[in-house]
Amino acid sequence: MANALYARLEERILQRDQVGASDAYYDLVRAGRPLNELLTEAVRIHAPYTHVPYHERIDDGYVNFVNNDHCLLSARATLNLAKMLPDSLASLPMAQTIWYIPTGLDIWNQKIVKAPGHYARGFQQPPGPPPAPVVYWPDQEPLALDGSLKERLGHWLTLVHRGQVIEAYRVFLGLMQDPAQRRDVLAELVFAGLIDVQDRAFQNRSYTTGHKSFRARSTVELGDAVGWDHAHDIVYAGALDIAVGPRWYSTYEMACNAVTVYLEGHALHAVPYSGTTARERAMLANTAPLDADDVTALLDAVLNAPEPAYIEHISRLLLAGKGPRQILDVLQIGAAQVLVRTHDDINFSIPQHCAEYCSTLGWFYDTFQHPQRLKLLYVAASFLNRNAWHQRHTGDMHAADVRAPAGADKMDAGQLLDRIDAAILALDGAQAVGWTRAYLDSGADRNPLITRLALVAARIGNDPHNQEIAQCLLDDWHRNRAPGRDWLLLGCVQHTARHRKYGDFLEAGRRFGAALGVTSLQ
Repeated sequence: MANALYARLEERILQRDQVGASDAYYDLVRAGRPLNELLTEAVRIHAPYTHVPYHERIDDGYVNFVNNDHCLLSARATLNLAKMLPDSLASLPMAQTIWYIPTGLDIWNQKIVKAPGHYARGFQQPPGPPPAPVVYWPDQEPLALDGSLKERLGHWLTLVHRGQVIEAYRVFLGLMQDPAQRRDVLAELVFAGLIDVQDRAFQNRSYTTGHKSFRARSTVELGDAVGWDHAHDIVYAGALDIAVGPRWYSTYEMACNAVTVYLEGHALHAVPYSGTTARERAMLANTAPLDADDVTALLDAVLNAPEPAYIEHISRLLLAGKGPRQILDVLQIGAAQVLVRTHDDINFSIPQHCAEYCSTLGWFYDTFQHPQRLKLLYVAASFLNRNAWHQRHTGDMHAADVRAPAGADKMDAGQLLDRIDAAILALDGAQAVGWTRAYLDSGADRNPLITRLALVAARIGNDPHNQEIAQCLLDDWHRNRAPGRDWLLLGCVQHTARHRKYGDFLEAGRRFGAALGVTSLQ
C-alpha cells in the first residue's frame, strides 16, 4: 500500500499538482507512515530536479540570479518543527514541505518562464501540461582516492573551489563510504558551504547569502535522522550543489588574513599561508562569557560602524579570553535585531539569510570540532555588518524601539499569546512584536510562546522561509546564552509577520486541517 501511495505522490509532484500531492500525503499520514520515511521519499522524488547548472545567468549583458533549492531546506525545517508541536499537529510542517515541492522543481527553467513554479509566479505559462523537469546533474558513482583523509579532503575542496561539479561529487561519495571517517567528511562539507559568502550586498541580487551552508546543514541533519545507509538521495540533493558556481571566497580570505594580522600581529606578505596557528587553536578553548557591556559594544561595532571596527573588536575580545561560541551568540542577537528593524516586506532577503547563516554557524560549532571554525566568526560578523549597512542604505534600518501595547499588563499569558497569533496572521509586525514584548516582560514561561510561534510559522505556506527562519531562531533561543537572547524571539515574530507572503498563504494549512480533522486549522 505504501509503495502505491508514494508512486502517486511522485506522479503528482512531477505534474506540479500541489493539491494532488497533498492528498497523497494525507493518505500516507492516515496510513501511519513515519516522518523519517516521508522525508526520505520526498527527497528521493525531488533530488534530481532541484539542481541548476549555475546560480547565475548573464542575459544580454545583464547579470541575473538563479535561486537556490528550498525543498531540502524545507525538509530540514520540518524535521525540527515537528518536535516543537503537539502530536496532533506534528504532521503539519511536512504538509507544507509537500505543498511546496511541486513548485520548487527546475528553478533554472522557472527563471526564464519555461516551467511553472514558485519563481515563475505572476508569469503566463504556455497552455497544456507542464514540461518534465530537467535533470542538470545526473547522480553518480563514488570515486575512491588514495592518501590520508586530510589529503583527500583537500583534493575534494580544490575540486569544489574550481567548480568541477561531477568529479567533486564523485569524490565526496567516495569519502562518505567509510563510516569511521564520515563525521570529518560531513564537517568539511559544511565548512565548504560556510566559507562561500558573497562579498557585497547593496545593489546586488546575485549572491549566495550562505545558501551552500544551509544546504549542507540540511544534508547532515536529515542524514543523521534517517540513517546514512538510507541517505544517498539526501546526499545527492545536498552535497552536489556545493561546487556549482558562482563561488565567493573573498570574505573568508579576509577572515584568514584577520587571524594573521590581528591575532598573530604579523604583517601580510605575498607568500602562501595554510592551516591554523597555535594561538588560533588555543582560542577555540576560550569560554569566558561576554557581559552586558561587552554585548552592547560588540553590537555597536557590528551594526553601526564601518569596517574594520568589527574585525578589530572581535580580535580584542578573543585576545582577552572571550569564547568564540559566546561571541557568536551575540552575533545571532545582532542578526535578530536587524530582522526586527526591517519593515519592508520585500526587503528581508539579506536579513533573513544572515540570521540563518549565524544559526548555521552556531549549529556547526555545537556539532563539529572543525579546526578552521574560529575564522568563521569573522565571516559571520562581516555578513552581519554588510546586512546592517544594506538595510541602512535602503532606508529600512528602523529604530529598535519595541514597546508593549497599552493595557497589556492587565492580560494573562493566554490572552497575550492569542494577541500575538492574531497579529502575525494579520501580517501586522509592529503589533505582533509589541504583544510579544508584553509577554516577555510579564515573566511568563517562554515554552508556550515558542510552541505558539512554531505553530503559526508552520501554518504559513507558499514559501519555506516561513518555516526555515522561524525554526532557526527558536532553536537558537534554546542554545544561546548571551544577555538579550529574547531578541531571537522578537526577530522570529517580526519575520513571520512581515516577510513577503505569496498567494493564499494559509491554504495548505486549511487543507491539512480539513483532511485530517484538525478544526483549529480550518
